[in-house]
Amino acid sequence: MKTEWRIFLIIAVFLAGTAVLYGAWTAGETGHIEWIGTTALTLSFLLCAMCGGFFWFVSRRIELRPEDRPDAEIADGAGEVGFFSPGSYWPFGLALAASIAGLGLVFWQLWLIGMGLVLVIFAVSGLLFEYYSGTRRTAEH
Repeated sequence: MKTEWRIFLIIAVFLAGTAVLYGAWTAGETGHIEWIGTTALTLSFLLCAMCGGFFWFVSRRIELRPEDRPDAEIADGAGEVGFFSPGSYWPFGLALAASIAGLGLVFWQLWLIGMGLVLVIFAVSGLLFEYYSGTRRTAEH
């Protein structure tokens, strides 16, 4: 996690400097600050700083990973990465539901936004509980 927090905080520092420079530059050119760009850069700075702070917070509480150690070998990172569902249709349903909700936002159709959000909740629930019910249910110990 050491690498991640450094990357995010470097980007956050860059965005903070860019926001200040952009605000000063637009104020000098036009006589007033261009608020949309300055706000976007400031919010981007805050988001990167928040992610960097989280990764820094987590990195202090876990042991060093192979990526964080300069003396690590490639074989140190070998092993099980995690479980990934090989044949799930739920990600497609989730993408479709998010597209419906996004389409409702584009055309500002509240009924389509509502339907899309309900479908998103349904698809997320299906994805989350895929291995707890139905034919893919795992045996309980």
